[in-house]
Amino acid sequence: MAFVIDSTVYIDAPAATVWEVLTDFDSYRQWNPFVLECATSLVPGEPIDMVVDLGGGKPKRQREYMRSHTPGREFSYTMKPIPLGTLRSLRSHTVTEVSPERTRYESHFELGGWLHPVVAAALGARLRHGFEGMTAAVQRQAETLRAR
Repeated sequence: MAFVIDSTVYIDAPAATVWEVLTDFDSYRQWNPFVLECATSLVPGEPIDMVVDLGGGKPKRQREYMRSHTPGREFSYTMKPIPLGTLRSLRSHTVTEVSPERTRYESHFELGGWLHPVVAAALGARLRHGFEGMTAAVQRQAETLRAR
């Protein structure tokens, strides 16, 4: 069974505003406490380069690969799988309009493979804190932009 972190928030802002927050990668450093830098074309198969702050040390550079992208709706990416089913990951962001001024944002992360229990034991609490912190920050940033 995979290690999974799911977080959903309802945001008092239009879906387009939430999408703008998620895909304005150049602005991540201004509001995102977890992913300090991010660069990608959003094209499936191409890289997504990030600097991630797991706390307790120097932020870590990592490269993953775009898996899917539906403009205005969702994008996801995965790590390059480690051979023999050792370790794999999936991260997704989904934006759903609830009403013209309210949006559901779903954050999903899963880690699988036979090594995942070791990684989850070592980093699970930090990953949970990071992903949940980013979810809350998406909400704050979108609601701040809406108020302007």
